[in-house]
Amino acid sequence: MHNLLDPAILFFIFGALAGAVKSNLEIPPPISRFLALYLLMALGLKGGFALAHSGFTAQVATSLGCAVLLAVAVPLLGYCLLRRVLSGFDAAAVAATYGSVSAVTFVTAVQTLENQQVVFGGYMSAAMALMESPAIILAIVFANALRQQAAGTVATSSSGAAVLALPASPQRAGVPIGRILHESFTDGAQLLLLGAMLIGILSGDAGKAAMQPFSGDLFKGMLAFFLLDMGLLTARSLPQVRGKSPWLLAYAVLGPLTHASLALGLCALLKIPAGDATLLMVLAASASYIAVPAVMRYAVPEANPSLYFGLSLGITFPLNILFGIPLYSYVARSVLA
Repeated sequence: MHNLLDPAILFFIFGALAGAVKSNLEIPPPISRFLALYLLMALGLKGGFALAHSGFTAQVATSLGCAVLLAVAVPLLGYCLLRRVLSGFDAAAVAATYGSVSAVTFVTAVQTLENQQVVFGGYMSAAMALMESPAIILAIVFANALRQQAAGTVATSSSGAAVLALPASPQRAGVPIGRILHESFTDGAQLLLLGAMLIGILSGDAGKAAMQPFSGDLFKGMLAFFLLDMGLLTARSLPQVRGKSPWLLAYAVLGPLTHASLALGLCALLKIPAGDATLLMVLAASASYIAVPAVMRYAVPEANPSLYFGLSLGITFPLNILFGIPLYSYVARSVLA
């Protein structure tokens, strides 16, 4: 309940209500883009300052290794499950969406832990960066395999001989993974996060003191403003999930809880502290609604965009923001403290 009274969360709720009643309240896209870049820059700086202070320890390596493992396991599990209720291309796109991460969900979780005075490693910003691309790569591998399978389908002729069935329409060539990797790691938002983290590491405590008014004092207000915009966008994306299969709606709710539970189990096994474990649970439970949908439109055009975008932004994002983050924090502290 305390989380729902946080001003940033209340602004998200207000934005969702304004969007639901079809208000003309709107954050201009350039301002929304600036807010997103500000949050990533501030988050990267915070992570860099923390790494400069702590150094690259065994704990840092363990937490980052766990993040990479989750980034591979979650989309693999998701694809195997979703393949039972969706076409291969839709299953790959949805699995990539839920296997990648939401930066805004992560930023909100960081702010929540700071409000609760829960200790966590600033290097977890690097974990977020590491967890974005593996799901995209796997989705492209799945899609390329499906295209090759469709192009080489074997049919049986009327005489009983096996013949190569030609596809009804020309098949799209496989998307080169190298090109997608390049686009993923040179994407402006991703590059800004990594660059800000490197600057934080190089500048250390002196840089932290100099940037405190920017990356510290302004952070809470900027997050509230951005969550207002996200509330408006969430309300306007809800119509996209109407009429979807109940199994998909269940996945949008239960999938993140399962992924968070997997993260908790790994954290307990690897003895990762509660603060870091909370953020790993949040990252595993989150779903991308910006980076992955943008890549999937190009790399897997056979998939239905309203499916993966509507589920991630219309259902999973608000559930994580309103209820998931405090739940994951409570469970992690109860189990691992």
